[in-house]
Amino acid sequence: MSGSNSLSINSGLPLVAIVGRPNVGKSTLFNRLIRKRRSITDPTPGVTRDVIAETWMLEGSLVTLVDTGGVTARGEGFDDAVTERSRSLLASADVIILLLDVHELTPEDEMLIEWVRPYADKLVAAVNKVDHENHEKMMWDLYRFGFDLIIPLSAEHGRGVDELAEAVAGKIDFTVDREPAAAPPEDVRIAVMGKPNTGKSTLVNRLLGSDAAIISEIPGTTRDVVSGVFTYQDRTYRILDTAGLRRKRKVHENVEYYSVNRAVRSIEEVDIVLLLIDAKEGLVDQDKKIASLITEKGKGVFLVLNKWDLMDRTPNQLRAVRDRVRYLFPMLGFAPILPISGKEGSGIPALMKSVEEIYEQLNRRVDTSLINSAVRRWVEQNEPPRSSRGRYKIFYATQISSSPVEFLLFVNRTEGFPSGYVGYITNGIRRELGFDKVPVRVSLRERRRRE
Repeated sequence: MSGSNSLSINSGLPLVAIVGRPNVGKSTLFNRLIRKRRSITDPTPGVTRDVIAETWMLEGSLVTLVDTGGVTARGEGFDDAVTERSRSLLASADVIILLLDVHELTPEDEMLIEWVRPYADKLVAAVNKVDHENHEKMMWDLYRFGFDLIIPLSAEHGRGVDELAEAVAGKIDFTVDREPAAAPPEDVRIAVMGKPNTGKSTLVNRLLGSDAAIISEIPGTTRDVVSGVFTYQDRTYRILDTAGLRRKRKVHENVEYYSVNRAVRSIEEVDIVLLLIDAKEGLVDQDKKIASLITEKGKGVFLVLNKWDLMDRTPNQLRAVRDRVRYLFPMLGFAPILPISGKEGSGIPALMKSVEEIYEQLNRRVDTSLINSAVRRWVEQNEPPRSSRGRYKIFYATQISSSPVEFLLFVNRTEGFPSGYVGYITNGIRRELGFDKVPVRVSLRERRRRE
């Protein structure tokens, strides 16, 4: 298994990194440049903890723009990991945007200025929060650090952003041949979701073979959606590590509100969701709600029992856990349940094998004649019920989509058509047509038989 962090997704493009201490406005500038709300912006210092990358159209050419975590001098907990992550980008970036705050110069700023000195040839210094001309006189003292040019800007209001883009473009040689970076369309897209501190980032880093996501014992470390790419047995996988999902009444911070919403939206961007469950805590109602969102979108879903290495070794333990899950949440009867240890790597080969099987089922198309042959047989074995208006009938069936998997039944009347019988047909589709591990939708359309 080989992996890479999110920066390698567009490794064929020039890399532009925004660096600075917390709360200088890096994420606001990032969102302004890419013209959409990708990074979370909030007055709370240190909101961006992971590397966030997006393509940026710069003077008619694409580059990869990176929003980094804020650099601090505290060295506490994961703040130190965030700082080292940001520092490691300096050497690999084609252009470094050093962002300062016109209202305050701190020890972190001075430390970062020393770090970027060796990269003066690819450095663009910018001072943020220069909201009007009166603020510009506050920035002149910064020239004592030896900058050739300092660009005043207001990321919030867009002031000076064009001048910044021009300066960045001037540092890049767009004529250099670069390896193509676009991912092939057959890449499998995976999201890792679950409650906070279930080990999502540990599993992502295990799959990527890197430290793309910062790991901490503090719940809620991952606030943005962190992406990465890895290969396994000649298949390329794109993986998203999402913020931990909490019950709404426990979502207090604005930052966490946006994180949860972004995690939920990421369901639409992937093929398969790995729903991580702490094996010792077990499945809870919140997991069921997340699973409902996944199945509503027709995505593949796994119930991944993480931290299995911490469980007591008792006979038939896994069977007991699986039976309990099936009993409590019958709606997830199709979803595979797999024990793993993201920390130790156990169970990963079985997980990846199942991911491949799920992906194949999501994208399977069944010939219409085969579907109708099966439906006729199921109807002969168990006819639809009657109502006061006569027996319900199925005339025709067809598969109308894959990923999500959906079938359409043409019936004599949709009003009052028994949901139990639709379930019977759905179970037949799962059992005999090869969709036993994915959500299957069956919808009805009224069609009167021609005499």
